[in-house]
Amino acid sequence: MNFSTADFCDKYKDELQVLELPLNSYGGVDSFSGEIVTIKLDRNNHDLVKMLRDEKGEGKVAVVDVNGAFFAVVGDNLMKFAHQNGWSGIVINGYVRDTKITKTIPVGLKAIGTCPKKSFESNEAKRGIELNFGGVCFKGGDYIYVDEDGIIVSDKILK
Repeated sequence: MNFSTADFCDKYKDELQVLELPLNSYGGVDSFSGEIVTIKLDRNNHDLVKMLRDEKGEGKVAVVDVNGAFFAVVGDNLMKFAHQNGWSGIVINGYVRDTKITKTIPVGLKAIGTCPKKSFESNEAKRGIELNFGGVCFKGGDYIYVDEDGIIVSDKILK
């Protein structure tokens, strides 16, 4: 689907949420969209690994919140899993690594920045919960649209 977040903002003026947190692009595509699947991590990315590796993601975008903690939750292996299972993209309130490789994988990846270290703690994640960051409320089943101009969220498919 070819779209422009700027055009959607013009067309659906008061119906959209616009992310107020500047995220950088680290994936192989800059423009992606899909149904939101939420996951809240507490330092450990094990549940995110299982989700991207084991679940079909056709038409879906993983929205991940780690409260901006300074460690990487996505790298080249998770991006390969996402690509193999058809995920459109990943949006992270956190950090990534292995970006020389992630930028070659045709999956969208937006994050605050990069960090070479990862967490080895063992903590449980929460899936399917409402996430709030950057002035946006992310709910499973809503739709996210990402391009070079920004990130917007809608409760319906936009055309």
